[in-house]
Amino acid sequence: MAQCVQSVQELIPDSFVPCVAALCSDEAERLTRLNHLSFAELLKPFSRLTSEVHMRDPNNQLHIIKNLKIAVSNIVTQPPQPGAIGKLLNDVVSGSQPAEGLVANVITAGDYDLNISATTPWFESYRETFLQSMPASDHEFLNHYLACMLVASSAEAEPMEQFSKLSQEQHRIQHNSDYSYPKWFIPNTLKYYVLLHDVTSGDEQRAESIYEEMKQKYGTQGCYLLKINSRAPNRASDEQIPDPWSQYLQKNSIQNQESYEDGPCTMTSNGLPDNCRVHPLQIDQCGDTPHNTDGSDHAKSASSVHETKKASTGLIRGACLTLTDHDRIRQFIQEFTFRGLLPHVEKTIRQLNDQLISRKGLSRSLFSATKKWFSGSKVPEKSISELKSTSGLLYPPEAPELQIRKMADLCFLVQHYDLAYSCYHTAKKDFLNDQAMLYAAGALEMAAVSAFLQPGAPRPYPAHYMDTAIQTYRDICKNMVLAERCVLLSAEILKSQSKYAEAAALLIRLTSEDSDLRSALLLEQAAHCFINMKNPMVRKYAFHMILAGHRFSKAGQKKHALRCYCQAMQVYKGKGWSLAEDHINFTIGRQSYTLRQLDNAVSAFRHILINESKQSAAQQGAFLREYLYVYKNVNQLSPDGPLPQLPLPYINSSATRVFFGHDRRPADGEKQAATHVSLDQEYDAESSQQWRELEEHVVAVANKGVIPSSFYPTQYCLNSYSDNSRFPLAVVEEPITVEVAFRNPLKVPLLLSDLSLLWKFQPKDTSGKDTEKERVTGEPEMIGTEVISEFLINSEESKVARLKLFPHHIGELHILGVVYNLGTIQGSVTVDGIGALPGCHTGKHSLGMSVRGRQDLEIQGPRLNNTKEEKTSVKYGPDRRLDPIVTEEMPLLEVFFIHFPTGLLCGEIRKAYVEFVNVSQCPLTALKVVSKRPEFFTFGGNTAALTPLSPSTSENCSAYKTVVTASPSLGTAFVSTASSVDFGTGTGQQLEAIPVPLPDSVLLPGASVQLPMWLRGPDEEGVHEINFLFYYESVKKQPKKRHRILRHTAVICTSRSLNVRATVCRSNSLEDEEGRGGNMLVFVDVENTNTSEAGVKEFHMVQVSSSSKHWQLHRSVNISENRDAKLASREKGKFCFKAVRCKQKEGDKQSSEKYTFADIIFGNEQIISSASPCADFFYRSLSSELRRTQDQLPAYPEKNASEGAVRLIEKCSEVDLSIVVLWKAYVVEDNKQLILEGQHHVVVRTVGKEACSHSQKQEPPEMELLKFFRPENTTVSARPSVEQLSNLIKTSLHYPESFHHPFHQKSLCLVPVTLLLSNCSKAEVDVIVDLRHKTTSPEALETHGSFTWLGQTQYKLQLKSQETHSLQLKACFVHTGVYNLGTPRVFAKLSDQVTVFETSQQNSMPALIIINNA
Repeated sequence: MAQCVQSVQELIPDSFVPCVAALCSDEAERLTRLNHLSFAELLKPFSRLTSEVHMRDPNNQLHIIKNLKIAVSNIVTQPPQPGAIGKLLNDVVSGSQPAEGLVANVITAGDYDLNISATTPWFESYRETFLQSMPASDHEFLNHYLACMLVASSAEAEPMEQFSKLSQEQHRIQHNSDYSYPKWFIPNTLKYYVLLHDVTSGDEQRAESIYEEMKQKYGTQGCYLLKINSRAPNRASDEQIPDPWSQYLQKNSIQNQESYEDGPCTMTSNGLPDNCRVHPLQIDQCGDTPHNTDGSDHAKSASSVHETKKASTGLIRGACLTLTDHDRIRQFIQEFTFRGLLPHVEKTIRQLNDQLISRKGLSRSLFSATKKWFSGSKVPEKSISELKSTSGLLYPPEAPELQIRKMADLCFLVQHYDLAYSCYHTAKKDFLNDQAMLYAAGALEMAAVSAFLQPGAPRPYPAHYMDTAIQTYRDICKNMVLAERCVLLSAEILKSQSKYAEAAALLIRLTSEDSDLRSALLLEQAAHCFINMKNPMVRKYAFHMILAGHRFSKAGQKKHALRCYCQAMQVYKGKGWSLAEDHINFTIGRQSYTLRQLDNAVSAFRHILINESKQSAAQQGAFLREYLYVYKNVNQLSPDGPLPQLPLPYINSSATRVFFGHDRRPADGEKQAATHVSLDQEYDAESSQQWRELEEHVVAVANKGVIPSSFYPTQYCLNSYSDNSRFPLAVVEEPITVEVAFRNPLKVPLLLSDLSLLWKFQPKDTSGKDTEKERVTGEPEMIGTEVISEFLINSEESKVARLKLFPHHIGELHILGVVYNLGTIQGSVTVDGIGALPGCHTGKHSLGMSVRGRQDLEIQGPRLNNTKEEKTSVKYGPDRRLDPIVTEEMPLLEVFFIHFPTGLLCGEIRKAYVEFVNVSQCPLTALKVVSKRPEFFTFGGNTAALTPLSPSTSENCSAYKTVVTASPSLGTAFVSTASSVDFGTGTGQQLEAIPVPLPDSVLLPGASVQLPMWLRGPDEEGVHEINFLFYYESVKKQPKKRHRILRHTAVICTSRSLNVRATVCRSNSLEDEEGRGGNMLVFVDVENTNTSEAGVKEFHMVQVSSSSKHWQLHRSVNISENRDAKLASREKGKFCFKAVRCKQKEGDKQSSEKYTFADIIFGNEQIISSASPCADFFYRSLSSELRRTQDQLPAYPEKNASEGAVRLIEKCSEVDLSIVVLWKAYVVEDNKQLILEGQHHVVVRTVGKEACSHSQKQEPPEMELLKFFRPENTTVSARPSVEQLSNLIKTSLHYPESFHHPFHQKSLCLVPVTLLLSNCSKAEVDVIVDLRHKTTSPEALETHGSFTWLGQTQYKLQLKSQETHSLQLKACFVHTGVYNLGTPRVFAKLSDQVTVFETSQQNSMPALIIINNA
């Protein structure tokens, strides 16, 4: 239980006090009414004695009474009505609320920190009123009248006669059988005569004489002269006199309402007004509080309390009384108690004691003793039905059992608890023997209380007495009022002994359906017991507070119900008890709404909705409708106030995306718009980085190789992954789209209507200065706002809304949030008594109730982690994606691709068209395109001569520039030259920004231009994503936005076509026509790798071209009669060509950039390989190949001369010859034959090393064990390989294949042999030819005979750069046979090097000669 102001040792004596009746004459009542008080009310503040009182018990022992209090009340002849008592108790509880600003107790129990009100004054007021308003009963005498004050005025004509009348009236009321109420303690009631004298208006001498007469008639002990009203009423306001009556009368204002009419018997008893006899709440005579579930009646009663208080506070009580009068009244009470009441009580106790000794001691005790001897000491148990039948036993007033009870009650009233206990104990036994259960229960109850209050506590508190009494009152006697009194007393006693568990069990036991108010109060006290235990039971506390709140609500005590639920909420909140939380919040919302605490109601309902609810859909719908209903009422109170924040739906602010620009146009037939950027695309970090690199590159190219310091990558779509630290730039007249991510956590759909963005705008003039005023939402001439009329979010659905703004003026825009009407779809079901209001909404969905509100978009920036301070604290950077700066107008480009393919063969050439449209009001210029895959497309060469005309409508017309040839000599090459500069490609060191050839380099507003674009399928099969970045600028330079970009991602699926391999080897033939050595043989292998899935029937080799700065194809070696080279599926063809060095024109300065193209055709139509698009794709593939090889090569400079020498030797075997194979493929598609064209490139770098048209996929290496070792930093001197050195000097022997010699004439055969030495390097080479070499291998000896070289056996030569030298040798044979002449050893070294590189040169092929006998 909660803490009380009084201890239980003070509470019980104050609850059971001697009762004194007051009977006043009309004149006496008039005198007291001058002070707005009745006589009983006049005495109330002074009814407690200020000093100790002594009296003698029957054993003549002195007994001390402390803090004795008497209760004086007017006589009422009708018992109080139970309905009136119930209403009074209800009003008392509702009138007592927690004080404002009261500091609550903070109780820490485990994980809980609870703010709990330490005291419950409403419970104490209820208990006090309940105990005071208990009607008098026949089975006990505690609230029977012990004495009666007869009050008359000194101003009466015959005061003594008036006293006689009053005495007779009292006698008639007590002894006449017509009056069963009030109850009197003993027949011989003490009468005390009081003469009231008005000091201001009365005659004091007359009063004194009357008083003397009274003393002679009634004795000095039985009368008193009380002087009051020492001050005139009109002087009442001059001096401030304390008002001791307010604390007594305001506490129970209705209880103290008494009729101000004159008359001796119109006063009320126990503080109950007369009109309570017909109170509307009056129910059956069960003595219990009524149900009051309707708040309206309760509201009326509460308002009546308020009015009564208001009326009573307006009165000045005791206005005619001075402090001297206060002292007189106090002295009067002392005199009455000392001289009248206590002697009377002492005398009565003695008389009762004597009667009991004389009567019961002889007869009754003897009878009971003999009964015990013969029948045993135990009382035979009876069944419940028998007990019920005997519970109605009534004793006559003079019965000895009642005399014992009367004596016990009297001792109890004067605090003689020892004697009271023994009397109660004796009476209990007698009552139980007689099976008088009501009497026995009363005796048990008071025996237990007396035992507890005995000084020195000689015996423990007999709680079982109380339990038996409660059970008897409740179950047998059906008297819940007496049972409740037992529980209230026993619980207080148990609480004082810290037996909280027993007290809680007792309190809970008496909760029942017959009285909600009592049950609520007792449950609340039980909850306090649980929290005040040594180990607080927090959850039990909360549960019982909820039960108490529920019963308070049923009793109409809305404020107390709300308080209970709020206190319990502290326990359930945030502990995962979601359903309990929902119930509590819902109830708090309802009660707050009933009490017009609308903000609290909104807050409670909001909590239900924003928590992850586990309720059913119907219940959630009910919660939502209640919330909307309450919210609507709140809004109606302040319709012009700011828009409220709505809790639903959830908004994931960090997922908000902002897009600047128009939506992408859909594809229109063969016309496909550039993909650019849209909100439908997912963010890809790798792709985003690629676009950024492309933009950086093209900006650097546009700014002469330097990226400006003010450059910042263009971001069309801002999201949580983008860099949002800067204010984004929007362009005037271009829409801003904000994608807001909503989530509906409920199982019921939400309907948002009139959904739009909320913004703030700071316009600027053309010079960039702020205008005078800041404009806020609602001005469409500044910012146009798109409104979505209906936006439905289904149950538990996540859905995005795209909302647009249209800026019409430059300035600073701040997007604050979203504004919308939150509503539900109209349903027919009404839950929890509040149905949906009829909606006046016309739309796709029938809207139920809705409220208008807003939600802010607050995005937290990224956490800062750069400086030490930022790392050690939690700081977040700004996120400015919702704060764009609207800049001046810029050009806007749209790009459309016409006949753009989605599937190609590897290497296939296809012609498409690109349309550029300027859809803005500004001209654009400097249009460029950049891609990571420049080898995929071309716009043609820089000059019109190099670019073929657009083909005619025929599908089979070639995309190449072709020339019809008159049959030349078979397989001879057509030679032409071209510069890489003509085709927009340089050295291939980096990506190129390709300028788009616009007419006049400007695209005017609204203008469009179509340009041809050639595409070549990538060499690798599969799906390729190729990124194009179009860059353009405004003709008018803008300070904030210098350029704009447009992105396009082309997705091409390529399928296999041809695989081309090429090898170059040195020719052993004699020198060419010009006498220069170095002919080459080029072997080209072409394999058809297509698997016919694309419908390709066969490939035709149309032409093989070469392109190189140094070499060119000369003619075809193995040309067959069938000139049309066809390859069906999985077939392979081999071609052999002779290559010669290019002719260098003297004085040609650009020769280093000039490439020589040689075309060998297999038909009658030559494709000009040095023109577009053939040359474009050749150059682009060459530059991409260069980039690849440069990426792979380690970048380190030549360290010394020996490494330079190695490089020179390597150069000897370099060729750098590019082979271009042009082909046609015949495809059957939809029963129609198409001809596809294409080209493959092979770059042969080195002699003897095979090159392939596309890089082979390398198999991933098998997993190896990790090796941990420290690498040794040792440099190995670079040595050329044997293969490289063998290519330094090319050797060839020239001799007759067969030689006829007449051995019978001349025994020695001499054959002339020419040894041709060619220097393949560009440096001087020292050569040593040694002819002394002998073949020693047994295989060679078996196969070939032996011969001898004649003449000089060793030659030392020096060959200049690319010089050819011939040596005339003679071989000597002695008989016929086949001989190998390849025996000379050739040693070579660079002239400026030491011999470390010297090595022998061996011919790979044997030089066989046949010697015949002539």
